[in-house]
Amino acid sequence: MTFPPLINILFLDIETVPQYAQYAQLPDGWKQLWDTKSNSLIKYHEGETNETLYPRAGIYAEFGKIVCISCGIVQGNTHQRKIIIKSFAGDDEKKLLQDFIDMLNKWSNGEQKFLCAHNGKEFDFPYLCRRMIIHNLPIPLLLNIAGKKPWEVNHLDTLELWKFGDFKSFTSLALLAHSLGIPTPKDDIDGSMVWKVYWEKKNLQRIVTYCQKDVVTVAQILLRMQGEPLIKEENIEIK
Repeated sequence: MTFPPLINILFLDIETVPQYAQYAQLPDGWKQLWDTKSNSLIKYHEGETNETLYPRAGIYAEFGKIVCISCGIVQGNTHQRKIIIKSFAGDDEKKLLQDFIDMLNKWSNGEQKFLCAHNGKEFDFPYLCRRMIIHNLPIPLLLNIAGKKPWEVNHLDTLELWKFGDFKSFTSLALLAHSLGIPTPKDDIDGSMVWKVYWEKKNLQRIVTYCQKDVVTVAQILLRMQGEPLIKEENIEIK
C-alpha cells in the first residue's frame, strides 16, 4: 500500500445520539417518520418495536445529531512519534460543527491533506456532510466529494483498507484492533451505549474520552498497516 505522509492525515471519529431522549418525546411528524423507518428494520430485530428501536435512531443523520467530533494528527519521526488529539463536543450541534469546519478549513489550506476514519466512507464523512446541510453550513472542500472522481477524493478508510477488495464482510474497530495486537478502545463503553450515557447519565465527557480513544486506535491501525511502530501511550497528547 502507498500512503500519504502521516503529517498530512487528519484522523477522526464522531459520536451520535438520537435527537430526543425517548421515543415518547418525538413530535407527531417525526414520530410518524420514525415509525416508517423503523418498520423496515423490525424484520431484522425480532421482538423489537418502533419504540424499543428508537435508541438506534442516532445512526441515521435525519433522526440523530453529533455530540462529539474528535480529531488527531500524528507528528514526529519513527522513534519520537506522538499524536495530538482535539475534540469538538457539546449539546449545540451547529456550534460544534462550525468549530470543526473552521479548524478543518484552516488545517487543509495548502498542501494536499487527507481524512481517515474507520468506516468513514459509509458513516462519519457522509453523516458530517448531511448534518452540515441540515444546519445550512458550508461543507468544507476536504469533505465535499460532489463531482469528484474516486481518485480525487482524499478519504482513507481503515475498514476499506482491511477488506483488500472484499466487500462481503464488516470488521469492527474493536475486532480489527484486537487482531492487530492494538489495545482495544472499548474498555469503558461501546457505540450502543452512547445514547444512554448522553441522555440518561448526562456524561458528555465520558463520550469524548471514548471518541478520543477511537481516534488513537484508527491512527495505530494505519501505522500497523504501514509496518510502523505504534505510538506509545505517554505520547498521546490531549488538547
